[in-house]
Amino acid sequence: MTNPINTDLESNLKRIKSALGPSSDLVFKRFQLENPEIKAAAVYMEGLIDKLLVHEMFFDSLASLTLDLNRRSGSLIQQMKHLDLSVNNVQSVLSMDDLILAILSGDTVLIVDRFSEALSYETRGGEVRPVTEPSSQIVIRGPKEGFNECIGTNVALVRRRIRNPNLWLESMKIGSVTRTDVAVMYLNGIAKQEVIDEVRQRLQKINYDSILESGYIENLIEDKSFTPFPTMYNTERPDTVAAHILEGRVAIFVDGTPFVLVAPTTFFMFFQSAEDYYQRADVSSAIRFLRYVSLFISMFGPSIYIAAITFHQEMIPTPLLLSLASQRESVPFPALVEALIMEVSFEILREAGIRMPRAIGQAVSIVGALVLGQAAVQAGIVSSAMVIVVALTGISSFTTPAFNAALSIRLLRFAVMFFSAFLGFFGIAMFTILLTAHMCGLRSFSEPYLSPLAPMRKEKLNDTFFRRSFKRMRLSFQPTSNRRPN
Repeated sequence: MTNPINTDLESNLKRIKSALGPSSDLVFKRFQLENPEIKAAAVYMEGLIDKLLVHEMFFDSLASLTLDLNRRSGSLIQQMKHLDLSVNNVQSVLSMDDLILAILSGDTVLIVDRFSEALSYETRGGEVRPVTEPSSQIVIRGPKEGFNECIGTNVALVRRRIRNPNLWLESMKIGSVTRTDVAVMYLNGIAKQEVIDEVRQRLQKINYDSILESGYIENLIEDKSFTPFPTMYNTERPDTVAAHILEGRVAIFVDGTPFVLVAPTTFFMFFQSAEDYYQRADVSSAIRFLRYVSLFISMFGPSIYIAAITFHQEMIPTPLLLSLASQRESVPFPALVEALIMEVSFEILREAGIRMPRAIGQAVSIVGALVLGQAAVQAGIVSSAMVIVVALTGISSFTTPAFNAALSIRLLRFAVMFFSAFLGFFGIAMFTILLTAHMCGLRSFSEPYLSPLAPMRKEKLNDTFFRRSFKRMRLSFQPTSNRRPN
């Protein structure tokens, strides 16, 4: 064991001060046990601990203890370790490195003179954001609870929904500097063992100094980084995480963020909402179909307009073609430049509305879009039809439940616009083929990204494009099984 704890109390306190520097939030509370008369000290970081618990435990309980010293050497620490105190967990600490880590993690460390073993009490507390409604995945019907930045609270929210002894949790610390708490949760016997081993192995291989959010973990363990599509699902809804765990997936919790990662991930998961399972099957299926229609519009809407107005005018009905021609008569730009001006303006307004204060952000984005669109049409920069196409495209992108998937579609929209501007509908078809081939080659922890469509798995198509009713669909929780029909 390297860097062991000394038996001299003052020497240990000096080593702690030297390691943590002139930190004003580092607190040393010295006191003396009444019987036997031995000096002790409690060390903790103010702001990371539950002050009421620490003061009640150390200054109302420990300081007035009467312990039996007539035992073999070291028994005093063991007696204190097994005292009935209002603490969840008490651990022995033998090295100074582990002692420093316990203090920085929010524990309170008890150091007793004459002993080379310290005790770490779990007293983590401080200011934590309460459990509130998720801001990124809102539902009309369903639970209103969302994760917060405390990993313990997030794990408890999932355990409240899955009261099963096979719900296992593995914890580790990642980040050579931040030492961030990361936990892996899965349902033993349901999740595939090879997936669990792969997740564990990738997390253990991370060699990075700081982990500040789950996005760091996602970028470091994903199968393929050179792709516009997210290959890991993230959510701040406990019911969504519980549902995916029940289907055999693995959840990754990261301390300091309300977003939990889920693996493996398929493309169709990003277009399923938690509310789909709280409504009737026919209603949920219709809404889900509407999302896929919106996906098509948000990606190919401007491109189809550019291709039709540039190369394939014969496909447009004559009255509509005459109307479009009259609108574009005063526009000096080709359709591609016209679409780029409107799309870039729309993206700027959308980003500004997100970053500005909530009190004015929404109003500015809406008013800005109306003013800019009307002014651009009156100035002859763009046509009225292009404003309608871009507005419909932007609104369609908001129907995607997952923000990261909608962001990918927004980026791909610009690429397919260039294909259509130079090659027309042939360019759109070429882009679609290349994109589909790329998606077929993606994997998420050995799971095909387009599963269950490619490769085709008929038994799992019941919950992909449409949702069958619960009367016709049974949850069969057997080893390495997902949702299966009767």
